[in-house]
Order: sequence, then structure tokens, then C-alpha cells
Amino acid sequence: MTRQILVGNVPIGGGAPVSIQSMLNTKTTDVEGSLAQIKKLASAGCQIVRLAVPNREAARGFAEICKESPLPLVADIHFDYQLAILAAEGGAAKIRINPGNIGGEDRVKAVVAACKDKKIPIRIGVNGGSLDKALLEKYGHPTPEALVESAFQHLELLEKEGFYDTCVSMKSSTVPNMVAAARLFRSRCDYPLHIGVTETGPVRQGLIKSAMGIGALLLDGIGDTLRVSLTDDPVEEVYAAKDILKAAGLRKQGVDIISCPTCGRTRIDLIGLVNKVDEALKECQKPITVAVMGCIVNGPGEAREADIGIAGGDGWGMIFEKGLQVEKLPYDELLPALLARIEKL
Repeated sequence: MTRQILVGNVPIGGGAPVSIQSMLNTKTTDVEGSLAQIKKLASAGCQIVRLAVPNREAARGFAEICKESPLPLVADIHFDYQLAILAAEGGAAKIRINPGNIGGEDRVKAVVAACKDKKIPIRIGVNGGSLDKALLEKYGHPTPEALVESAFQHLELLEKEGFYDTCVSMKSSTVPNMVAAARLFRSRCDYPLHIGVTETGPVRQGLIKSAMGIGALLLDGIGDTLRVSLTDDPVEEVYAAKDILKAAGLRKQGVDIISCPTCGRTRIDLIGLVNKVDEALKECQKPITVAVMGCIVNGPGEAREADIGIAGGDGWGMIFEKGLQVEKLPYDELLPALLARIEKL
């Protein structure tokens, strides 16, 4: 079991459930816009939100956002250690730094002192794209070993100051490197891990890379908090994170939809129906399995294994609950009838 830190009221590590994070894409100076996006993320199931703090104006905005945010906020700091101190004073629930680009040891000490005073944890964020020159010369490129060595160098800086309220991330845009680095780190250390694949590319690729990398680690029992990084609306990151956790068997809340891939036997608009069901149930937190099947060959059997399900025919469909057929309806009436029954479950 890993050590545990507290980010606001959210425990990370120490046997706590894996928490979901995302990052705002609003300007931190836009207080109203940022708060609106935080509220959307909270509704989607996000538990921790990170904001970029690139300058003093953003630090002032961050402090204003902290006053009204329903979720604990992480200040993302690069280069200027004074911004980390301002964010700590402004109400940050965690500070994310890359000690490799924040300056000398005296600057790291100053950040640690501010975090100690406010009892704020620090996330050491190691990134394959920002390793220091010495490590790149030693390993040739951002290998898993280089990422882990960088993480330990940074941990040593904090430990020298008696600071242990830390979590670590070692992110890479290369899935095997990220996975190997996390496994190697976990074999040597019990600090909690923030996991995720960075710079994943277009949404389709990003979802696949994130599911592979994050999923592989979760199935190994590695990972205490996560972010699915997508070039998309941050709310979509949260939905993807929830789906990965459900697929790994680590999250029961929310609907699990099973549906067939369609074939020549399909006689209803299954693709359209599945998309409508998915959209309608995105924020439903009931721990149920919903089957949406396209024909009466495999459909009834699959629907029988679900809490509730549809098996379609030629312009019509059957609704099953716990394996029992409860209703036969024209296709156009299937979706509202299904949703009405789910509402009552």
C-alpha cells in the first residue's frame, strides 16, 4: 500500500479509491469562465482540478477561483517559484512543480516552506519532454530509467527539507515508456502515483493510448489518481477516466453499456440508438449494466445478463429486465421506454 496525501478533502493513495483529475482550458484570469467549467467537471464526476498559473495575474485569478470552487484546485507551476508561493497563499489544495525547471535548490526550499506552512502537498511532475540535459546525455533519450531517476532526484530535494507530503507523476507520450516508468518506480518506492499518458494526439488516438497505458497500470494495482489527457473538452476527459476505471473493475458508479458491433442481421438503427442511450445516461450514477443489441439472435442472451436491455427486430424491439422480456415496442418508442424504466431502477 502506498502512502497517503490529502488534496483538499480527496485522499490519494493509502488504499483510497483512484481519484479522477482534469485540467481547465480556460484562462485562469477568467474567474467566471473557470468556475463555470469547474462546475461542469464536478457534475461529470471530476474530483480534483488543475489550473495553469503562468504569471502573477493568473495567480490572482487562481486565488479568486479558490474562494468559490466546489472542487480542490491544483496550481500548475513552471519556471517561476514565486508563483508557487503565491498559489499556496491563495488557497491551492496542491502545488504541481517540475523541480527541474523551477530553478536552484534555494527556490525549491522556498516552495517547500510555503507548502509546509499551509499543509499543502506537492506533486512532482516529471515529463519525458522536459528532462534535464544531464539525464538526456546519460540515457540518450527519455527512457523509463531516466524518468524514474529524475523523479528520485526531485524527491531527494524535498526529503532534504523534511517534506514527504508528495505524489509523483512520470508522464510520456510513449505508452510503453510511461507504463515501464511507473512499474519501475512502484517497485522502488511507496509515494502515491498520478498516472496518465501525455500529449496523446487526436481524440481517437488519445482515448486508445490512455486506455492502454492507464489500464495496464490499474490492472497491475498501480496508480492512485489519474488524468486522461485529451485534445478535447475537459469534461470528456472525466467521462473517459470513469470508463477506464469501470473497465478495470475499480469503479461501480455509473452505467456500463454493452452493445453488439452490428452485422447484416441488424434491422434497427443500432448505432444511432446506442449513441442516444450513451448521451442520455452519461451522468447517471446508478451501478447498472444496460444492453443495446441489434438483433434477436444474440440480443436476448446478452440482454439477459444485463440489468436492463433492448434487443431489436425489424422496426421493433423488446425490453428485458433481469433476463425477462417485459415489453415489446415499435422502434421509435424504445428509447423513451428504456429511459423511463431506468429512472425507476
